[in-house]
Amino acid sequence: MNYLKKFSPIIVTVLMALIPPPDGLTPNAWYFLSIFVGVVVGLIIEPVPAALVGLFGVALVAVLGLVDPNPTASRNWALSGFSNGVIWLIFAAFMFALGYQKTGLGKRISLLLIRYLGKSTLGLGYAVAFSDLILAPFMPSNTARSAGTIYPVASNIPPMFDSTPDNAPRKIGAYLVWVGIASTCVTSSMFLTALAPNLLAVDLIQKSSNISISWGHWASIMIPAMLPLFVLTPWLAYVIYPPTQKTSPEAPHWAAEELRKMGRISRKELMMLGYAVAALVFWVFGKQLGVNSTVAAIFILALMILTDVINWEDVITNKSAWNVFVWFATLVAMASGLKKTGVLTWLGEMVAIYLQGMPPLTVAVMLVVMFFLLHYFFASTTAHTTALLPLFMATGASLLPAAMLPQLALMLAASLGLMGIITPYATGPSPIWYGAGFISQARWWALGAIFGGLYLATMIGLTIFVI
Repeated sequence: MNYLKKFSPIIVTVLMALIPPPDGLTPNAWYFLSIFVGVVVGLIIEPVPAALVGLFGVALVAVLGLVDPNPTASRNWALSGFSNGVIWLIFAAFMFALGYQKTGLGKRISLLLIRYLGKSTLGLGYAVAFSDLILAPFMPSNTARSAGTIYPVASNIPPMFDSTPDNAPRKIGAYLVWVGIASTCVTSSMFLTALAPNLLAVDLIQKSSNISISWGHWASIMIPAMLPLFVLTPWLAYVIYPPTQKTSPEAPHWAAEELRKMGRISRKELMMLGYAVAALVFWVFGKQLGVNSTVAAIFILALMILTDVINWEDVITNKSAWNVFVWFATLVAMASGLKKTGVLTWLGEMVAIYLQGMPPLTVAVMLVVMFFLLHYFFASTTAHTTALLPLFMATGASLLPAAMLPQLALMLAASLGLMGIITPYATGPSPIWYGAGFISQARWWALGAIFGGLYLATMIGLTIFVI
């Protein structure tokens, strides 16, 4: 069984390649699509690290010359993702997350919120949620943000009330766990830089449809739309999945003691806060200032290293950041290959057949709904983005007026964070919060269906409004 799992991407690729190419596709395009499907299978099953799956897929396509028979052109295509500005922005933002963790600023923010909001269980829920909100614009890894920064603090709270997975999980622990994952899904859609696949999606949209989505444009639409949902989420969890203990007077005292142990805010924490604000200013007002967002991020990263907020050793030994760098760079190249080989046009025409004749607004809503619900079949938001976003954009391009495509592109990309709520494996932090053991799998799926329905309804309403 282990061998079958390990070689399943290769088996899928070979079996698909042996099928005669369908009408409308060249043999090279069909072979490329076969390898691409094999890569997606590999990303879902992960028989080997995801970055290695993408690297092998790109290397195999380049060796076979499927995108371009010219060796130099094939090499340039294979390496194109590594020179991509968005990929470097993701890498730099991972270093910002490291700065939050290393300086202790992320922990301090969470403890301060618990200290001032934690007198009731509902207040604790809002403390967990607002901790995520404050960090979200600067931490594109929601795993690092939610699972790596907030979960370690939040996990200390339930035991103070004798709430454990084996003893009274509904007392307070289960509620905080659900608020933790539900709020990070909302914030992941609120900001472009709150989820790494958001940045990947924006780049794929640019490559496949020549539509640019800036940080400011994303924020101008998604912050007003997501903020009410964010504010409602802890309360909805309190109503739908209520804790049995309603007050938590011990929590503020515990947070105050932890803050006392941390001492006064350090110089490095203040420096990290300043760098985070500077990065946000550049990301929001970069065009007016004449500074590219990626260049600004790398510049601030260099300042962080030079001022010893983090050090060079931290940069070169950050396996997670380099792993994501290679992983996303190869996926960007593979996605661009779909367009170069004509696969996107062919797939878009196939799907469009079933949506022809519908009003444009109905088509846009249907595309957003299908894009959201298909995430049930993916254990990786990145794999979902790579496999489906170019296809859905191609379908939209064939059915919708050109003026509607930028809005559709934003709606598809912005739904990536929200869809992380639907299953215990739908987004990076999910296995961490689920693994705490406070919520059973059956309960998680049920809550995921309820909140997923609410989040999807929000995206449908927003789609109708913006389009």
